[in-house]
Amino acid sequence: MSATSERPVGARLLWPLGLAAAISAGLYVFGISHTPDYSGTALFGRSAADTLTLKSWLATGVLGLAIWQLTLGLWMYRKLPRAPSPPRQVPLIHRLSGIAALALTLPIAYHCMLAYGVQTTSARVEVHSLAGCFFYGGFAAKVLVVRSRRLPGWALPLVGGTLVVLAALLWYTAALWNFNGASLP
Repeated sequence: MSATSERPVGARLLWPLGLAAAISAGLYVFGISHTPDYSGTALFGRSAADTLTLKSWLATGVLGLAIWQLTLGLWMYRKLPRAPSPPRQVPLIHRLSGIAALALTLPIAYHCMLAYGVQTTSARVEVHSLAGCFFYGGFAAKVLVVRSRRLPGWALPLVGGTLVVLAALLWYTAALWNFNGASLP
């Protein structure tokens, strides 16, 4: 038996947790230390308030893909009640839709970090800022967990489910807020 397989589960989880914490902390430190440029940071040619609707629709696409990812993951691991066995293409579709979801988050994150940074002006904004930092740390942890064969079976659904919850929280605190006339339902 190798030394790695003899390590307790907590020790094996240190790499993904450490990576998630380092990325989240790095984004947080960048977000609080740089000077936001709300009017000068453009997103696809739009700046200031003109970006809110664009980012809201991109975030809605991310949320849709996150729900799709969750459904495909449950199907792949045969956790969907009364669903037939998944076709061979499902893991590839799951991976490609995950890449698409991540790609959709990048312009949103770029604009949020440069135009606003991490802010604590209200509970909604603070939750959104922190969830955004945690999202990318969680994504990096998921990549490590998915590649590992030595972690417990519950680690992957925990990390994947956390990403779906973070995507929903980010959507709720920004896109829904925007679609609902700058207020949360």
